[in-house]
Amino acid sequence: MMVDPTLAEMGKNLNEAMKILEDGGKASDPDADRRQFSRSSIPGPLQGDGQDVASILQLVQNLMHEDEEEDKPSHRRMQNVGEQGHMALLGHSLAAYISVLDRERLRKLITRIASDTTLWLCRLFRYESGSAYYHEDDREGLLKVCRLVINTRYEDYSTEGYTVLNSRQPVIYQSATCRPGLGQHLCSQLALPLSSLCTVPCNTMFGSQHQMDIALLDKLIREDVETGKLPLLLIANAGTPGAGHTDKLGRLKELCEQYGMWLHIEGVNLATLALWEVSSPVTAATRSDSMTLTLGPWLGLPAVPAVTLYRHEDPALSLAAGLTSSQPVEKLRALPLWLSLQYLGHDGIVEKIRHAVELSQQLLEKLKTLASIKTSDELDSEISFVDALTMVEDELNSPVVVFRFSQETSAESSGGSVEGYFAGEREVLDSLNRWLCEQLAQLVPASGVDIVELEDEGTCVRFTPLMTAAALGTQRCDVDLLVERLIELIPVLNCTLRLRLDFREEVYRHSALSYIEDLSWPGLGAVRYEPRVEELTDSKRKLEVEKINSELLVKLGDLDADLIFSTGLEFGPEKDCIFIGMATEDLDVAELVDTIAALGRDIEENGRLLENMTEVVRKGIQEAELQLQKDNQDKLMEEGVLRQIPLVGSVLNWFSPFQSTVKGRTFNLAAGSLDSTEPTYSMKAQTGGLVSPETPTSSAKRLPGQRLFRREGAGGSDSHSETSSVGQAEDFSRERFPQPTTPSPVQDEAVSVVPESPEIPQVPAEPEPTQEKGEVGTQEKERQPDGQDAPVEETGR
Repeated sequence: MMVDPTLAEMGKNLNEAMKILEDGGKASDPDADRRQFSRSSIPGPLQGDGQDVASILQLVQNLMHEDEEEDKPSHRRMQNVGEQGHMALLGHSLAAYISVLDRERLRKLITRIASDTTLWLCRLFRYESGSAYYHEDDREGLLKVCRLVINTRYEDYSTEGYTVLNSRQPVIYQSATCRPGLGQHLCSQLALPLSSLCTVPCNTMFGSQHQMDIALLDKLIREDVETGKLPLLLIANAGTPGAGHTDKLGRLKELCEQYGMWLHIEGVNLATLALWEVSSPVTAATRSDSMTLTLGPWLGLPAVPAVTLYRHEDPALSLAAGLTSSQPVEKLRALPLWLSLQYLGHDGIVEKIRHAVELSQQLLEKLKTLASIKTSDELDSEISFVDALTMVEDELNSPVVVFRFSQETSAESSGGSVEGYFAGEREVLDSLNRWLCEQLAQLVPASGVDIVELEDEGTCVRFTPLMTAAALGTQRCDVDLLVERLIELIPVLNCTLRLRLDFREEVYRHSALSYIEDLSWPGLGAVRYEPRVEELTDSKRKLEVEKINSELLVKLGDLDADLIFSTGLEFGPEKDCIFIGMATEDLDVAELVDTIAALGRDIEENGRLLENMTEVVRKGIQEAELQLQKDNQDKLMEEGVLRQIPLVGSVLNWFSPFQSTVKGRTFNLAAGSLDSTEPTYSMKAQTGGLVSPETPTSSAKRLPGQRLFRREGAGGSDSHSETSSVGQAEDFSRERFPQPTTPSPVQDEAVSVVPESPEIPQVPAEPEPTQEKGEVGTQEKERQPDGQDAPVEETGR
């Protein structure tokens, strides 16, 4: 068999390139590659000799993995590119190669590729006599269809242009559950006013709240017709972007035929048309005028185009609308899909879609069998499903499962029932469900769960295997693991929701703490320590609050506790406060809040003492210098001039010792005052002596291995003695964080100060230094002439 050498080389190069890129994280020396990239990250001039393929691929690999850190695990989802993915990537390379063929060979080849792909897709998804338009942007197909309908309904549009629209304004109808921004995008691209877009609300009385209200749609169309407008096109859903609900497509088709409208359908449930068993609402999509298929996510094919299947008999209008092209290269968009469909085959495509649907059914059934999970008719369940997924029988085969954490009706805290126990409960539950989804996505990354915001239900967790399973390789064991992790997280969510009120009430009992109401925080709550000094200005007080709470956060983080303390969300509204994370059943909230208050008070008082120390020492030194000068002058007047002469004074002091009346001084650092040393020397010790600090007693003796803020013997009880827990927390905080006490004058740190004097003969006595309770002085032994005790004080500095 004859082999094109270029094609063989292309396939070989592609295989080598994929090996290099896929094995990027397994390099022998990743640090070297990263260092090499850091040196060449700044673009420079192109090299004159160029680079080989291996070097260029190495640069691409470094660019792909530049943000990854080895010491930080990554939870980002990475698509599993298998053999079918290689075929899709090969299609792009082949398209570039085929485009250089001669025109005749190119025309024959692209005609075969386009016709084969269109035929396969129409048969696979039961869309008879259809044409296909391949596009990169999944909105592009609908846009081209709108142009086709405008050209069809306005005969003079090709010659008169937009002026013909003034006679009868076209109207495009879409469901309220359509993709956000879809209608606005159509109006902007078609140069239509926003008044040409009509959003139809969903059911409010009967049926699913996520399905289009057909009766209201009929009323809106009749009103538009009566006002001279032209109903142009209706966009319906076979799987809403949020929860995967399907509109009543059969009834909508009848309504479109009644008013001569075009029906376009899109949604993830269209993939189930390839299965043998298809639910009746989705089967009605085969009667639509057009529908958009996103085969890339469904089959795990990277970089393949989306496909819009449509029915129209006039090829000239299709060409004018851009659904077909006279440029052969445009038709090569189908080449990656043509290769991938042949590689997978009919059975492989059906198996991938069936596998995704079975994963959804597996999760749905497991959630229903759990004792702690109830269906949506019991509104107070721990995990409540979106109504249409459980109440509407036609939606049971939907490949989308949406669930949401809610509160327990039987759960009670010390403040009463959880249900409706605080304002903003909806926002708090939304934040908890957001946390739940993030945890599940990290614990089971192969599940592909994500967050969805629904108008009525709020924040929910969505499992859409049709959009993620093929790329992530999701298996049945991943669904089992997802349910296991969900069961483990439910008690944490229940405890946190139940203890939020207790935490708020405990914070209100402390005047130094302020409770911060942040409903978007998934945890116990937020608290801020407020300084007790009232005379601070606003700017100084703000700095003081920031300083204390930042130090308090560090101290709390160093504690041996299971709780997580942080500064909150990155872009949250509250600053300079401490956010406490999720709680468990045995958490002692009173002890936690008491510890926060005790630590904050300790930081505040220590900081205030250090701030005042500088001023106290400065004033005390100035006063001591003045006293020394005055004492020196008095001493000079008492001793006389002769005693100041060096030689004469020594002889005179030997024969006639002089007893000075000037006393020493002690400098009290805490009080900032000068005191006399006479009581100290006369009593041989400082007044009051050594006073040992009180040893705090604690009745809350912690068991070995017991962590902080854990109630002893909390084995599933939802309530505990509030008085006991508060008392234990207070004793523990005093034991671990003793508070500074106000010093008394006799116990304060002091420095002995005596006036200067000329040199005198040293008294034959042995000096005895003492240091008691922060005082520093010099205690001299007594001289004992004639058998009598007489205190002699050594003067000088």
